[in-house]
Amino acid sequence: HDFRGYIHLKVIPEASPALVDQAALYADRVSINIELPRDESLSALAPEKDAGGIRKAMGAVRLGVEAGKEPGRKARPPRYAPAGQSTQMIVGADQASDGEILKRSERLYAAYRLKRVYYSAFSPIPDSTARLPLARPPLIREHRLYQADWLMRFYGFERQEIVDETQDLDLSVDPKLAWALRNRGEFPLDLNTADRERMLRVPGLGARSVARML
Repeated sequence: HDFRGYIHLKVIPEASPALVDQAALYADRVSINIELPRDESLSALAPEKDAGGIRKAMGAVRLGVEAGKEPGRKARPPRYAPAGQSTQMIVGADQASDGEILKRSERLYAAYRLKRVYYSAFSPIPDSTARLPLARPPLIREHRLYQADWLMRFYGFERQEIVDETQDLDLSVDPKLAWALRNRGEFPLDLNTADRERMLRVPGLGARSVARML
């Protein structure tokens, strides 16, 4: 449960599909964690986990969610994770750039119709393998990734507009303002004639304020 009484089911990828299907009927959302942005990092740092098995389990949950929303059926099936599916990636445990992390998220949203990707900053573990970093990444990096993810999900930005695959986000400025500074030719913008998509790209304007102005 979260603070809203929301039931969030976290699934182990190797769990019985029949048990997952049964449990998902009692959950609002199902989460299967992809863990790391690179498959090779998962193999190196968590060899007991299988990237292919994780994707297979995520695919099965997607099918269950979609079956529960199938239109045109006289008898609707029981609700199956009506709030959809999510996943989590650890940030800073390997050398993946922010652009690479967001590209992985972009693909996950498209392939499995995820509702959300959670980003969790790596926290060092005492006496761990030497392949893991000794210090955690700055928390602002996690925050900037959430901001960039929000731009992709709700503001119509493509990942490549925000950051190149090989690059990291600028931690000193939020991604929307960083985009505006790189695209000064888009401004000033006449709010009397601009459409919603262009208004959403103005730093400081959110979806709610744009809706009110329209």
